[in-house]
Amino acid sequence: MDFATTSEQEMIRDSARKMVETEIAPILRANAPDRPLPKDDLLRIYAVLAREGLTAPRLPMDAGGSGMRMLDYGLVFEQLPPAIAISLLAHECSVARIYWESEPEQRERFLPDLITGRKICCTGTTEPDTGSNPRQVRTKVEEREGALVINGRKMWITNGTVADTLIATCSAGRGEDARGNVLRRIVVEKAESPFEARDIETLGLRQGHLSEILFENCRVPAGNALGNRGDAARILTLTWNGNRPLVGLSAVGLAQRAFDKALEYAGVRTQFGRPIGATQLIQEHLAEMATLIATSRLLCYQALQTIDAGGRANAASAMAKRHAMTACEKAISLAMHVHGAMGIGRETGLEELYRDVRMLPIPDGTQEILTLIIGRELTGLDAFRG
Repeated sequence: MDFATTSEQEMIRDSARKMVETEIAPILRANAPDRPLPKDDLLRIYAVLAREGLTAPRLPMDAGGSGMRMLDYGLVFEQLPPAIAISLLAHECSVARIYWESEPEQRERFLPDLITGRKICCTGTTEPDTGSNPRQVRTKVEEREGALVINGRKMWITNGTVADTLIATCSAGRGEDARGNVLRRIVVEKAESPFEARDIETLGLRQGHLSEILFENCRVPAGNALGNRGDAARILTLTWNGNRPLVGLSAVGLAQRAFDKALEYAGVRTQFGRPIGATQLIQEHLAEMATLIATSRLLCYQALQTIDAGGRANAASAMAKRHAMTACEKAISLAMHVHGAMGIGRETGLEELYRDVRMLPIPDGTQEILTLIIGRELTGLDAFRG
């Protein structure tokens, strides 16, 4: 069992850091830190991501993707600014869902502009009263006069206000097994099938676009329906398993930045005639932070490696994200303690890291849902349904 990254993986990670420093960070700094990025600037970033194969990392090369191993993708993902990372995740896993659920003709229509980053994509599943149980969605799709008509409301949709293409998870009626709705996924192209979208003000990730969507008699061509009826829930689970450790690594990246700041500050800030880093309590904080970050990173790597090996990743992915959320939020809080009064000011940037990491437990399964997934995998008993 080898826990060391290879020289190739180190090159991947270092290249990602350089890409962020030279091409992405300047665009972010040129815009207000507390407002969603203008779409033109986001598309400039997507052009960079597309060049690096990150807009379709899960697709094979013969389909226009980069065919990346999930672990290698994770190494890159950790380096991305979190608002961009979460935007990219919404985009590229939607690209993967279209690929897995579509016919060849649909792939030719929908995917080229998304893979090249000329258009932005997202998935709309969650609703005001529906989060972790997609079978209870109330947004309805009906067939009328040769078209699909969508009515309903989606909430907490990443990329919603900047999306050119949206995959709407809809109810097509009740299923025969009484477990909930039969789900259908419909590709909605905004230029052809307009829908309303507005940004939601949030605690963190403020340069991102977390949105509310309203479909009101939105007419979509019948040929935009994906997959077979009822397949949507299974595809959602497959992508969630990959997303969870990636979100965990985004938290790790935030915590690593906080730790680096704390370690530097502990060496230069003096009290009682010596650096605070020489005191036992500050060393305890630093040791705890380093341990929290290392364990989170390793759990996320393990989950991604399990996916690469074709193993069942339900528990590993849930465990990785669940641990990383709690551990990295604590690590950033400890970094603020090391800084004392400086930790609560905006100058150090720690308060932004703290706000951003608090956003990450929400996408792809809350802590409570992840706990129940792990429990189900351990016991074989389902706490979700009787």
